[in-house]
Amino acid sequence: MKAAEIRSKFLKFFESKGHQIVASSPVVPGDDPTLLFTNAGMNQFKDVFLGFDKRPYSRATTAQKCIRAGGKHNDLENVGYTARHHTFFEMLGNFSFGDYFKQDAIRYAWELLTQHFMLPPEKLWVTVYAEDDEAYDIWHKQVGVPAERIVRIGDNKGARYASDNFWMMGDTGPCGPCTEIFYDHGPDVAGGPPGSPDEDGDRYIEIWNNVFMQFNRDEAGVMHKLPKPSVDTGMGLERVTAVLQGVHSNYEIDLFVNLLAAARKAVDGSGAAGYDADSPSLKVIADHIRACSFTVCDGVIPGNEGRGYVLRRICRRAIRHGYKLGARTPFFHKLVAALVQEMGEAYPELRQNEARITEVLKQEEERFFQTIANGMEILESALATTGKAGKTELDGETAFKLHDTYGFPLDLTADVCRERGVTVDAAGFETAMNRQREQARAAGKFKMAQGLEYTGSATTFHGYEVLLHETATVTAVYVDGTPVQAATAGDDAVVVLDHTPFYAESGGQVGDTGELRNNTSRFVVEDTLKIQADVFGHHGRVMEGQVKVGDVVSARVDAEKRARTVRNHSATHLMHKALREVLGGHVQQKGSLVNAERTRFDFAHNAPMTDEQIRRVEALVNAEILANHPTNARVMPIDEAQKLGAMMLFGEKYGDQVRVLDIGTSRELCGGTHVSRTGDIGLFKIVSEGGVAAGIRRVEAVTGENALAYLQSLEATVQQAAGTLKATPTEVTQRIAQVLDQVRNLEKEVAALKGKLASSQGDELLAKAVDVKGLKVLAAMLEGADAKALRDTMDKLKDKLKSAAIVLAAVDGGKVQLAAGVTSDSTAKVKAGELVNFVAQQVGGKGGGKPDLAMAGGTDPSALGTALASVQGWVAERL
Repeated sequence: MKAAEIRSKFLKFFESKGHQIVASSPVVPGDDPTLLFTNAGMNQFKDVFLGFDKRPYSRATTAQKCIRAGGKHNDLENVGYTARHHTFFEMLGNFSFGDYFKQDAIRYAWELLTQHFMLPPEKLWVTVYAEDDEAYDIWHKQVGVPAERIVRIGDNKGARYASDNFWMMGDTGPCGPCTEIFYDHGPDVAGGPPGSPDEDGDRYIEIWNNVFMQFNRDEAGVMHKLPKPSVDTGMGLERVTAVLQGVHSNYEIDLFVNLLAAARKAVDGSGAAGYDADSPSLKVIADHIRACSFTVCDGVIPGNEGRGYVLRRICRRAIRHGYKLGARTPFFHKLVAALVQEMGEAYPELRQNEARITEVLKQEEERFFQTIANGMEILESALATTGKAGKTELDGETAFKLHDTYGFPLDLTADVCRERGVTVDAAGFETAMNRQREQARAAGKFKMAQGLEYTGSATTFHGYEVLLHETATVTAVYVDGTPVQAATAGDDAVVVLDHTPFYAESGGQVGDTGELRNNTSRFVVEDTLKIQADVFGHHGRVMEGQVKVGDVVSARVDAEKRARTVRNHSATHLMHKALREVLGGHVQQKGSLVNAERTRFDFAHNAPMTDEQIRRVEALVNAEILANHPTNARVMPIDEAQKLGAMMLFGEKYGDQVRVLDIGTSRELCGGTHVSRTGDIGLFKIVSEGGVAAGIRRVEAVTGENALAYLQSLEATVQQAAGTLKATPTEVTQRIAQVLDQVRNLEKEVAALKGKLASSQGDELLAKAVDVKGLKVLAAMLEGADAKALRDTMDKLKDKLKSAAIVLAAVDGGKVQLAAGVTSDSTAKVKAGELVNFVAQQVGGKGGGKPDLAMAGGTDPSALGTALASVQGWVAERL
């Protein structure tokens, strides 16, 4: 039975038992920024189990894509070296949300395994939590499993309920005992039954886990019975396939056999030498193509942080193993097609995104292959030195150099070291990393707010509602980074207020400008930044009087500048949503800058936007503007925001309370200031699009009067061009094409005339060739010639002079063009490259080329006569 059939039979079996087949959620959780990757089948149902969500079904079954390659669940370093570890795997599961419980869950599992998958009952062992007599009795008295094949597992992890057979979602929350099903591979395989000292052997393999969520654990550790106990089960597809196909290793199942064959073909095709066909490196490559492909499919691209960094680590680990096998050109991306063939039917999104996945992985390969050879050479040298010194640990400085200069993630270096029986000084690596961070911070240009010490009360922000606060009290003043009691006229200072309408730079939006004033002083605010999370620093200059601690001032924001800024900020949210709609859900924000002039938005995407895509994004945003939707901002608990589907950026730190912004059809977390209605934006226009880093694109756009000014400027340019071309604006494109055709024709005529002129001059020059020891030597000027004319004339002169060394020169715009030619019978003694370089050095240039023809340039036409005159003597010395 093939893996695809097993997956299908599992889902259809539970469908026949009243379960709703639910599609796999992405490997990148869309509604849980605390989770790096989906690592279990229950992830997408977490809110249902917690009672935050209710589905139209009470029973569900899934085949869930899972990744365990980062954070708490990280199997990366074991992949390729064990029979069952993977970075990507499929978890088959059935779930009950307050419907059936232990008896049905156990009965369903046993029926499927023994009556549909036809596993011999005597080969199956089960475990239960030591105190779970109910589960024990079901297995023994109802199912009929002999007592000697039922193992009670107690609190074997050092605390109450800390057991392999007691599952907890966290320190608090839903939890309960579980029962696991093991398959016995027989006495020919080493290892003991679960719960025994030899349980880590490979004889008894866990294939299914049934979790019975029947308690809610409070903060005091007290277990309270749930009103509706639930079931969460999981069976690894790869593991059960190995059992059903009669093989011991997951890498021997049909799915991996085909991927391993594709890996061998790809590696061989990129220059690999002979290697063991059962190499762990091939298993690494076959495993990693699944994790990488599904991760890219769900919108992640290789990067230096978060999920992008995990993807880069996995990808580069696979590339390194291919390199180890002898691959010297990109190969990994070629496996995408084989993966689509294996899994595209079960996961159509893989087939739909095949081209993009292939291109993203190819780009990452090309980048890493540029440095891997040098990096491996350094690592090999360091390992050799380590071995000679009798050490078993690679120093952290070398590991950091490999990471920083050659893109070797630490675990990739550790992977190579492990193959040589060497560990890595992780502490030394981290020390070097911290040193670089400190140096980067020291070298950066920090704004005045950073480093200021403040111990007063927080600033209350009123800028969402008003742009003027009449009675703000000065709580601190800083000059040159030092706290002072007062700043006087002419001082650059930072002023802290207890209340302010000024928005402090955050989330890509720049800080407000404006002024603080009272009857005796005026302070111009040039920027607003946060000194601490809730303390605003107003940066600027005292223009009149003094600003003193304790002063009461009116704080007024520059309303016009704020209005332009909020238009751009609100448009950014609409643009973000439009980009995802046009380019795909993989688009993720990677940075932004919003000011009064424009919005700049960086996002993950691996190809330039086409003109059509740009127009579609503009159309979508302007449609939202025309709809004049109201803007709504609400502060709510983060879990409620997740339920509402608010977009969150992975890696961002969110508090318990978050601000959810609805603008048009966009919903994101945002603390910035915004328009009241989308119509206030007025007009949206993208002005540029380009790449700023590998896999990162940048769009800049303008709104409101800035967009109008931009369009008017373009219109003026078109009008001016039309006037110059003596055409109407609508005829400009056609007229430019006509002019370009005329220019090309004229250029051809000029080139032909230059050729004729040079040719006629060449005929005249034949008589000026001088015989030097049997070789004709000619050095002359060609008036009006270009490089092509010099080469063409050179060929004709060599044909006619038969045995010759020739230098031809021309001057155009103060620049010297040189060509040297030597007939083939004389290149053993006189080489054109050396000859032209000799002349070029005298006219302020240099050059070179082949022995029979070489070109050069120079910058000093005044020395050309003397240089040409020296050619005869130079040739004579070499004959």
